[in-house]
Amino acid sequence: MRDAQKSEADKPRKPASASEFQNLLMQERDRFTPKMLEAGGYVIDNPKEVAFSPVSQLSARSGLASANFVRLAQSMGFAGFTEMQALFRDPLREAYPASLEERIRHSQGEQVIPNPNDVVAIGRSFAQANIASLTHLAEKLDRMPLEAAINLVLGARVVHVIGADRSFAAASYLSYALNRAGVQCVQIAGLGSSVADQANVMAPGDLLVAISFPPYADDTVTVAGVALARGNPVLAITNSTISPITERAAEVILVDDAELHGFRSLTALLSLVQTLMMGIAYRKRGERDDFDIDDINA
Repeated sequence: MRDAQKSEADKPRKPASASEFQNLLMQERDRFTPKMLEAGGYVIDNPKEVAFSPVSQLSARSGLASANFVRLAQSMGFAGFTEMQALFRDPLREAYPASLEERIRHSQGEQVIPNPNDVVAIGRSFAQANIASLTHLAEKLDRMPLEAAINLVLGARVVHVIGADRSFAAASYLSYALNRAGVQCVQIAGLGSSVADQANVMAPGDLLVAISFPPYADDTVTVAGVALARGNPVLAITNSTISPITERAAEVILVDDAELHGFRSLTALLSLVQTLMMGIAYRKRGERDDFDIDDINA
C-alpha cells in the first residue's frame, strides 16, 4: 500500500493547458530525452495536427518515431498519447476546419491548395504562404533580441556558423555576408573533417551562430554542444524554445516559415539573416568613417 502511495506521489503532475505543457517542457527539460524534446517542440508548434491526427500521422510528418510522442505523454503524467491529445483537442474542436484538401502549414494559418496536381496553383498558394511568413516576421521583429545578437557578432574574435541540411543555404549566406562586411567568419560544413573537429578550433572570444529547424540536424546540435563545452557563446536561430540548440544559448531568435509536405520555405529565415546583416553593416558604418555599405555587395 505504501509503495502504491509513493508511486502515485512520484507521478508528475500533468499539465492542464497547452501553456502549462510548454512551461513544463522548458522548466524540466533535463528529464526528457532529445527526441522527446523534439516531439514536444513539434506538439507546441502544431497544436491542430496534434489535436486531430493519429500518432502515426504525426510520426510521418515530423520524421520522429511514434514512440517518442507516447513516451513524452507518459513522462508528462498522461496515461498515453490519447489523453495528451485531448489537452489540445478540446479548445480547437469547434474551430478546426474539417477539410481533406492539401494545405500549407504556417503558424498564422493554413493556405489551401484546391488542386495539388496544378503546379501553378501550388506556386501561387506557396507564394501567399510566404507573404504570411513575412507578415508574421514583421510583426515579431520588435520582440526579437536583434540588437543583442548584433552585439554578440561584433564583439566576437571570430564568428563560426553552422547550419546543416535545409538550413545550409542560410548559413552559407550569413558566412559570406559577414566576411564581405569585414567580420571574420568561418562556416562549419564538415568538409575534410568532422564538424566536431572543426568546432574544436574555436578559441576564447569566438561566437557560434547555430541555425536549425525540424528535423534538427545532428551535426548542428553536436557543434552547439562543443561550443558550450568550450565556453563559447551560442546565438541560436531556430523555430522553438524547445529546440535542442536553445539550451544555454546566449541569445535565441525564433523564426517561422511556411511548409508544404516537408518543403520548408526560407523566405522569413533569409529575411531575418539579411536584417541582422544590415544592422551589422550600419553599426560598422557608424563606427568607421571609411566603411562603405555599398561595397559589401551581399
